Amino acid sequence: MPSASKTTSKEKSTAKTDKVEEKAEKKEEKKVEKKVDKIEDANFSGKYTRAVGRRKTAVAQVRLHEKGKGLVFVNGKKIKEYFPADKHNIALEPLKEANRLKDFDISIIVKGGGVQAQVEAIRHGVARALLSLDEGLREVFKVQSWLTRDSRKKERKKPGLRKARKRPQWSKR
Repeated sequence: MPSASKTTSKEKSTAKTDKVEEKAEKKEEKKVEKKVDKIEDANFSGKYTRAVGRRKTAVAQVRLHEKGKGLVFVNGKKIKEYFPADKHNIALEPLKEANRLKDFDISIIVKGGGVQAQVEAIRHGVARALLSLDEGLREVFKVQSWLTRDSRKKERKKPGLRKARKRPQWSKR
């Protein structure tokens, strides 16, 4: 008889682990469904305007989809999830300046660089895309210098030097 009680306790423990696993699977499915629902909410079909923005080594491919709700996705995630803190506000400055924040759904693919370079590359791409739609924004964007490609990059290291320009300490003898 003691063997029967051992099997039931084993069955109970396996049943508990099965329940825990099922709950975890359900939570994962909900997370996946929520992301899919959010991305599907955006109307990424139909006519769009595209542009490329660059900063340092970051490159952003921006698509402004007409008749949107103001949703912005960066590499498949909402912009607030992708960028920490208030960095997403920098990326959307051209839309705010043109008062067209809710007119478009925006999909962005960004690669390379750091967080700040990616944000500025997105801002450059959004400004270029809006400019192709409305040429009257050129002066507003030009004053803010959002249309100028900031070409400053890290300078390469040279042979005989420690960094790009830093030299080893010079000794007289």
